Amino acid sequence: QVQPVESGGGSVQPGGSLTLSCAPYSSEFMGWFRQAPGKGREEVACIYGYGGQAWHAASVKGRFTMSQDRAKNTVYLQMNDLRPEDSATYYCAAVVCSNSDGIEDFYGALGRGTQVTVSS
Repeated sequence: QVQPVESGGGSVQPGGSLTLSCAPYSSEFMGWFRQAPGKGREEVACIYGYGGQAWHAASVKGRFTMSQDRAKNTVYLQMNDLRPEDSATYYCAAVVCSNSDGIEDFYGALGRGTQVTVSS
C-alpha cells in the first residue's frame, strides 16, 4: 500500500494561512489528524462522500477546508485564521469518515506528518 506524504507546513503568525497537501491518496476517503506535543491525536477533517463532501471538527470549522483533486491524486487542507492552538504535526491517512461523527477509524500507519507552528 502506498503511503501518502504530507507537505506544506511551516511557521506563521496568528491570523495567517497555510495549505497542507497529502499525496498520493490511497482511498477516496482521506482524513487529516493533528497532534501537539504532550497531547493526544485529534481528528481535524475527512472526506465522506464520493462528491468530495467533507466533515470538519468544531475546533476548525469555518477556518479550515479539506478538499481533493483527483487529477493530481492529492488532498488538501486549507487553513485560514490560524491560532496558536492549531500548532501541531498534521498527518493524513485513509479513513472511515461519516458526516455526523467524523473520523471513525483509519487504515495503515501514519506518515511523518508536516509541522505547523503558529506564534507571534
